[in-house]
Amino acid sequence: MPALRTYEIFICHDWEYSDEYHRICEMLDGTPNFSWRNRSVPEHDPLDTNDELQKNLRDQIRPADVMLVLAGMYSARSGWMDWEMAFARRIGQSIIGIKPWGNTRIPSVVQRNASEIVGWNTDSIVGAIRDCSPRR
Repeated sequence: MPALRTYEIFICHDWEYSDEYHRICEMLDGTPNFSWRNRSVPEHDPLDTNDELQKNLRDQIRPADVMLVLAGMYSARSGWMDWEMAFARRIGQSIIGIKPWGNTRIPSVVQRNASEIVGWNTDSIVGAIRDCSPRR
């Protein structure tokens, strides 16, 4: 069997809602026959202050195959999440919106930017990552 491809993934999230971020990471880690590298910025390893933040975010987003956006209603109020999605669109990166479990609404900023929106389901998320990632 050939070696698995490792998907480079940036997870756009709000630190105030880090439980969802950790759950997504656990879901991806527990998926059989799926390998990924986390390109996002976790709480325990924050980037520099605003002077360097945009440059460092660009450097982390650019090599990612896809961007996952945790599409809770809080993302409509997050200026940094909006900036991250706008940058991903500018460089032609696919954005996958993930509708949190039980939510019926998705912020319009996510609807406008997402290449695809999926439910909170491991198979749907991994399928979208595989479908939306550039072929290598």
